[in-house]
Amino acid sequence: MREVALGCGNFGGVGSAPAFFGQGIEHDEAFAIMDRAWAAGITWFDTGDAYGGGTSERWIGEWIRERGARPKLTTKVFHSTTGTPGDTGLAPERIRRQIHASLERLGVDRVDYYLAHEPDPDVPLEKTIACFESLREEGLIAAWGLSNYELRELRETSPALVQNSFSLLERADEADVLPHCRERGIPYVPFGPLAGGWLTGKYRRGEPFPEGSRMTQRPGPYERFVDDLVFEALDALADEAASRGVSMAGLALAWVMHRCDGAVCGPNRATHLDPVLEAMQLELTNEDVVRIGGFFP
Repeated sequence: MREVALGCGNFGGVGSAPAFFGQGIEHDEAFAIMDRAWAAGITWFDTGDAYGGGTSERWIGEWIRERGARPKLTTKVFHSTTGTPGDTGLAPERIRRQIHASLERLGVDRVDYYLAHEPDPDVPLEKTIACFESLREEGLIAAWGLSNYELRELRETSPALVQNSFSLLERADEADVLPHCRERGIPYVPFGPLAGGWLTGKYRRGEPFPEGSRMTQRPGPYERFVDDLVFEALDALADEAASRGVSMAGLALAWVMHRCDGAVCGPNRATHLDPVLEAMQLELTNEDVVRIGGFFP
């Protein structure tokens, strides 16, 4: 597989966080990103119903209509598109309501992958999957998958796609989820291959975080990377990239794509696709992958 999906999670917001609805990537830049990705052969767009409070899906739908193009589409369900407390989860009746809203915003009659965005402790997984299977039989989705799920949940299911966080700095799935997916033939296409920008070289020891970066907007998931061992590993990655004449980000992405079946890459500007295109051309040996992975604690 090894296919790059264009991550559209910051179109009109910052992921699913209601506090950031209306912020994130602006309309014209989102269109420039989609245009450049499409021209470069990246024809799989990844979004979620709550990204930007529905803005991401709406802009993708607008782009599809204006450009007359039809990318492969992934969208997700769990979070609220309005920020309304309690309007979350994977109850079958809610999933049905949400898929119809997503299809309307996207302007399509079917999505290619429909993912549970995260587990719902209040709804048995088998009920959610039964609803997904019904949607598939009705032709509203081509396949379903799971995002942010652990091995104990994946063992009980047969998703068509698993999408968890994975990078040189986030390797929890290495021990169990990745081998499980490989053994079962389940495509594993992770998000966050650059760890919120940490693997691009933008964060430097002892320097303020760049304005507008993840560390100034939603630092929580990444605060643990502020560590001397991480900065030492980043220095080693930078040296390795320089010796190859490539960017740190391109090398980090190539590492993920060698280990997985692809990656979801979410640039904030059209120019940020440069390392993605670089990674698509960069070949690493198994020995390279082991050595580069060894840089990181």
